[in-house]
Amino acid sequence: MITYIGHLAFKVSDLKGSLKFYCDVLGLEEAFRMTDEKGDISLVYIKINENNFIELFTGGKSKIELPSDHIGYSHLCLLVDDINTTLKELSKRGLSVPGEPKMGGDGNWQYWIADPDGNSIEFMQIMPDSLQAKAGKRAS
Repeated sequence: MITYIGHLAFKVSDLKGSLKFYCDVLGLEEAFRMTDEKGDISLVYIKINENNFIELFTGGKSKIELPSDHIGYSHLCLLVDDINTTLKELSKRGLSVPGEPKMGGDGNWQYWIADPDGNSIEFMQIMPDSLQAKAGKRAS
């Protein structure tokens, strides 16, 4: 049945700016591009790993300010090996990194940023005793 989440898709307002953010700043890799019938880029796949991608669709024109209690999409979470090392590296690449990571109620370190279109992104370092780590272990 279901084995992974394959991708998360965003419609972006500025493809060049979004590619700079996701590839140059975050260090992810462009996997491939698709074009429309006129030959214009319609979407770009960004590779996180061999099974997970972010899709960037062109043509976004308007941002919608959602109230904090809206129903629907909330954020993208990217797992990191070491949150402090990750934030130092991202800072060197030009990402503004104010403040410090926080320990979440689930027992994991987290830090929040936004992409160029304002989409929330969480960096999370899974800790050995966290709720996610415990839930991921299978009984033998």
